[in-house]
Amino acid sequence: MANFIKIFLPAILSFIIGILITPLATHFFFKYKMWRKVPRNENIPKDKVQEFSRVHDEKAEMSTPRTGGIIILMAVIVSIFILFILDTILGNNITNKLYFISRNQTLIPLFTFIIASLIGLSDDFIQIFGRGKWTTDPIVLRFIKISIIIFIGLLISLWFYFKLGINSVYIPWYGYFHLGFIFIPFFIFMVLSVWSSSVIDGVDGLSGGVLASIFGAYSLIALFNNQIDLSAFSAVIAGGILAFLWFNIPPARFYMGETGMIGLTVTLSVIAFLTDTVILLPLIALPLFATSVSVMIQMASKKIRNGKKVFRLAPLHHHFEAIGWSKYKVTMRYWIISIMASSLGVILSLIS
Repeated sequence: MANFIKIFLPAILSFIIGILITPLATHFFFKYKMWRKVPRNENIPKDKVQEFSRVHDEKAEMSTPRTGGIIILMAVIVSIFILFILDTILGNNITNKLYFISRNQTLIPLFTFIIASLIGLSDDFIQIFGRGKWTTDPIVLRFIKISIIIFIGLLISLWFYFKLGINSVYIPWYGYFHLGFIFIPFFIFMVLSVWSSSVIDGVDGLSGGVLASIFGAYSLIALFNNQIDLSAFSAVIAGGILAFLWFNIPPARFYMGETGMIGLTVTLSVIAFLTDTVILLPLIALPLFATSVSVMIQMASKKIRNGKKVFRLAPLHHHFEAIGWSKYKVTMRYWIISIMASSLGVILSLIS
């Protein structure tokens, strides 16, 4: 019972804080016009603009703030701060059990979450307040982001390898597979793979619902692994995402932006490694991986098959819009698939 209280009470606290700070944050977002000043259409090949415009609301993009990830970041940080203050002032068994920041379980993912979110916030600010080509998310900016993500992955993988002594991955029904030094590039590859799915933040409510179920699943996985602090941390992030989702259900008051997507996807990779479920991650986070894979398939098809496409549009959720699905239908069905896939991932983590 104590473990459940430690997990769910901070998660509820995070949700409430997210709800409470959103009106102030929203006022700030709109006061400083924190949305794109240049539509993405200007960064799309001319032969694709018409098709992209069918599923893309340019007016909404240029009037809706894109820094909603700040809500999630602040909900998590403020929740942790409140629990820390309560534990410091009161120092009794109850507050001590609620505080979940520990060196061996949550310090690395918390550090990753904060740093990656701030990097995402910097990218959002460049596209909001930047000038010239920087407002159109140019190729050079994407390469810079990739380089930064690789560097973050390198630092964390070195910590895993040298400080924690982790150099293997757990394969269901097989056991631990020793990678040795290959663990480091493998870790970086997984971080990049999950981060590449950040393009899922393209339909109101889509990314929020999907990520909430994924972090909820990891809270359960960590709980069953007896990683109670990590379970509480995952639940607190899920609570913050749900607060964001409350205001992101169509029509969205704001988008998650890179602030949320970089912070959450990079942190998700770290949690997957800490819970020995990185092999199950493509299932647990199925909509994220499907998004990335659809883009890769589309690019490969056009290159190998002389411009022929597999999907009407990529990433995958835009393909469904292009064939006639409404945004609401895409969002709801993605939520359902995400809940089912993450639930199956939890089950497999228990029986393997």
